[in-house]
Amino acid sequence: MRFTKMHGIGNDYVYVNGFEETVERPEELAQVIADRHFGVGGDGLILLLPAEEGVDADCRMRMFNADGSESEMCGNGVRCVCKLAHDRDVVKSNPMKIQTGAGVLTLAYELDDEGKVSEVTVDMGKPILEPTKVPVLPDKMKSTDDKHTFVLDFMDSGELFTATMVSMGNPHATVFVPDVEAIDLERIGPKLENHPAFPNRMNIHFVQHHSSNEVTMRTWERGSGITLACGTGASAVCISGVLTERNEKKILAHLPGGDLTLEWRDDGHLYMTGTATEVFTGEWPL
Repeated sequence: MRFTKMHGIGNDYVYVNGFEETVERPEELAQVIADRHFGVGGDGLILLLPAEEGVDADCRMRMFNADGSESEMCGNGVRCVCKLAHDRDVVKSNPMKIQTGAGVLTLAYELDDEGKVSEVTVDMGKPILEPTKVPVLPDKMKSTDDKHTFVLDFMDSGELFTATMVSMGNPHATVFVPDVEAIDLERIGPKLENHPAFPNRMNIHFVQHHSSNEVTMRTWERGSGITLACGTGASAVCISGVLTERNEKKILAHLPGGDLTLEWRDDGHLYMTGTATEVFTGEWPL
């Protein structure tokens, strides 16, 4: 099976062109191919596939975390799907419409001097702000004056975390802190991901503001752990900052793997701009 290793500012996945390859049991394949010691290595597996019948889209994306669980969408991943589809002559439409588990997304892209996709702007759609639709269970948390923000506690340690909840088709909790580097993410991340208030688990982001339009963030992704970047998470961070009056509607987000530009425009949609990079191709013995 031919595969391509790609990343969006360090959020790396193994990609398979399903227009040419057949992948059976992707949940199992993701766990072995994404293993960083015994496999290709990555945050998971992403498939480029034909759109489902009746869906107005150029192609389809399915993504699987490193633990084999399937997620709705990945903002950095969908940029790479756009690049793979264009650069492999599967889809040449610009803008390109990609079916995901979070709906059909529209992506506009720019080409480099070799005619390859280099930068992509993704219409991430409208955020879901109703807590029960994120989904979270409000009765498992302490409420605040802000209907989007709750206090989470760990009964074993007594630690408290104030988090703003947003869904970008997948669930995100943003915790604003004075210093993101001071957070013991490896310890705190899995606890928050699996908090009883989160029926579908949760992507966790710790965010430090430098100004009203610039932030630094660190991420714990459900099913993958610490990652270098999260596009849907950066989108949720922008929105959470606006909801809590911390930042403007357009920000520059610094992630461990690179930068993303996020803009919550007047049409209610969040737009994310970032790079998409191909690393190498290879063959996996099925």
